[in-house]
Amino acid sequence: MRIDVVIDSERDPVAQHIEDGFLVSGQLRRAGRKERIALRKAKPAFDPCPPGQIGGAYKPLSEAELNAIFDTALRLLETLGLGEVPERLRRDLEAVGAKSNANGRVCFPARLVHQAIDQSAKTFALHGRDSARSIEVGLNRVHFGTGGAAVQTLDLETRRYRPSTLRDLHDFTRLQDTLTNVSWYTRCCVATDVPDNYDLDVNTAYALLRNTTKPVATSFTLASHVAPIVEMLDIAAGGQGRFSERPFLKAHISPIISPMRFGEDAVEVVYECIRHNIPMSCITAAQAGATAPATMAGFLAQSLAETLASLVMVHAIQPGFPMVFSNWPLVVDLRTGAFAGGSGETALLNAASAQVSNWLGLPSGVACSMTDAKAIDAQYGMEKGLTSLAAALAGGNLIYESSGMTASLLGASFEAFVLDDEMHSNTYRILRGIEVSEENLGYEAIVESVLGEGHFLGGFHTYAAMERDYFYPSLADRSEPRSWAEGGAKDAWDRAHSKVRDLLATHNPEYLTPEQDAEIRTRFNILYPA
Repeated sequence: MRIDVVIDSERDPVAQHIEDGFLVSGQLRRAGRKERIALRKAKPAFDPCPPGQIGGAYKPLSEAELNAIFDTALRLLETLGLGEVPERLRRDLEAVGAKSNANGRVCFPARLVHQAIDQSAKTFALHGRDSARSIEVGLNRVHFGTGGAAVQTLDLETRRYRPSTLRDLHDFTRLQDTLTNVSWYTRCCVATDVPDNYDLDVNTAYALLRNTTKPVATSFTLASHVAPIVEMLDIAAGGQGRFSERPFLKAHISPIISPMRFGEDAVEVVYECIRHNIPMSCITAAQAGATAPATMAGFLAQSLAETLASLVMVHAIQPGFPMVFSNWPLVVDLRTGAFAGGSGETALLNAASAQVSNWLGLPSGVACSMTDAKAIDAQYGMEKGLTSLAAALAGGNLIYESSGMTASLLGASFEAFVLDDEMHSNTYRILRGIEVSEENLGYEAIVESVLGEGHFLGGFHTYAAMERDYFYPSLADRSEPRSWAEGGAKDAWDRAHSKVRDLLATHNPEYLTPEQDAEIRTRFNILYPA
């Protein structure tokens, strides 16, 4: 059988792949078994599921419900307001139109809230030190990343939890550096072997600089820690003041303590980050039934009011400063008080939060894939898949906690990182959807197959779609039972463990020059061995 086809291999990477392996002088031929295996192992000529796909198709709230939640949030801000407002912030808020009431709470007129929304940064870049790894935040583009402050690590040898260490933090950072679907990296664990808070903040920032060039994020225990760490970032950026010109690190700050009050230390960190041009995720993390209403509508109204209060705060300090509107609904099991990060309610509330933020035109941050499972098991897979897909379908711009976290955020797992990365590829493939075109509808291919060999195996149309439209996992097992048994009957945990071992053994990046590393070590108490 001969097919007349014109291939522009310079413009079409899939066509180039076909030309190289399967089509010679216009004559179609089936690939042999060796060629098929080589094709599977080769890097795809076309990534069928890259990060940054468009979400927003899932809308758990109607237009009327969105308006009701927003109106209630405005009412809370205007009549109840925020308590425990630091005097410095109170003065700045009053200067832009906020009012202090008889109880000392600061209330925000609806006009001020609308002004803060209108003048906010709707999109902005999260820079990587490697510019090719920068991402754009906003609209309906979806990116998975990390977060959390796990105090325990699932040990690679014992498969039991132990306290997280500084070595773990470095290993997690260089492991995720190899993973395509971690779009930005926030420390996922706390180095519990570094007891001093200043040393902890410094050594956390150093681990990020040493092991990745992706956009990164960290937190600052106190405002006084910001300026010295910016000096370290300047060294990595090439000189004094260079970091602030193109910031490649953002701050995670929780300036609101639920219900409806400010946290003074965190507010001071906000001021320092703005002074040094550090983009922020202002995170509200209320817990349904504990620090916010148990009803989902009431929870969303209060949580939205609190996150809007953070936005007004930033607006009062510097209008339009880059802020991720990180409205993270958290759920507890009301029978026991235990955190329920993998629940269906978590999936629903975070999807709704993403929808509300996008409806307001604000860069959204939500938290999903926070399984309550301790082992890499069926519960782990079910909870992560359910919650992360819901957030992505709703169009969450930055989905935090989505890689590596286990045990209701108390734990982090190396194996979970690589399994989650594969899960995210499947999610991106779902978000990419179905491209309907004359070529993809395949009328001619159907006619040729029906009148020819009676199947589509080996056809040009099939090969063209093979790389372009399909994702091929490396960890999910698709073999038949006998082959699986003959290969050792390995489960997902086993396969992920082997991959982690290989990556940690081979990926040892040197993202700081010897001179930069030496200067940092001279000026800071770096505890990780040179």
